[in-house]
Amino acid sequence: MFVLAELKDNVRIAPELFGLKLPEAIKDEINRKLANKVLLNVGLCIALKDIVKLGDSIILPGDGASHTEVNFRYIVFRPIIGDVITGKIRSCSREGVHITLGFFDDILIPPSALQHPSRYEEAEQAWVWEYPLEDGNTHDLYMDIGENIKFRVSGEVFEESSPIGPPDQEVPSSSAGPSSSGAGSSNASAQDVNKTPYRIVAAINESGLGLLSWWVQQSQEEDDEEAEDEEEAEGQEQEQDLSGGENE
Repeated sequence: MFVLAELKDNVRIAPELFGLKLPEAIKDEINRKLANKVLLNVGLCIALKDIVKLGDSIILPGDGASHTEVNFRYIVFRPIIGDVITGKIRSCSREGVHITLGFFDDILIPPSALQHPSRYEEAEQAWVWEYPLEDGNTHDLYMDIGENIKFRVSGEVFEESSPIGPPDQEVPSSSAGPSSSGAGSSNASAQDVNKTPYRIVAAINESGLGLLSWWVQQSQEEDDEEAEDEEEAEGQEQEQDLSGGENE
């Protein structure tokens, strides 16, 4: 789930930080720059592990800061396809079940990857697994918000999001042409804002996955049945021992 990524960067240290030791100043600057950021095709950056190599520090003309080429290793959140992870249900929609890990929220279980058959309850805002019973009926198992859920990572999606400039200035309503183009650009910028740089696609359509409460209840029932079978076997053995003693 967490991996070490080997990265390289040119780190700028401002003059007011020259009082710190160079490695400490570089560590603070790297964490400030990368922590909780998504790097394309790398993952979600968590924290600096260590510095592998420090290059020479130089000061460029017109800039009082120092610039140092640094090779370092960073702890990154990027689960491997097939990993099984436990999270919590953040919300449900027709798109599927949205999962959170506390520090990462962009996890989606699409309807096709839910336990089959499942349906979406609009009033409850929840997905429901129609669990089949032995008598041919079904029992509704709700996927409620806040429930612990175990899922398997089935895919990942990276999207490159470009920087967004300042908002467009309002144009007079009398000029229809520029106003319409301004609306188009604002819609485009809104789409850029809604882009998710990194999201995970998950699945629970196999035995043992889904809400933890489902399988805890089932295991408890199986344990109860085993305990009953053991008690019956012990009772039969005692009866046999008693009958054998009476015969003697």
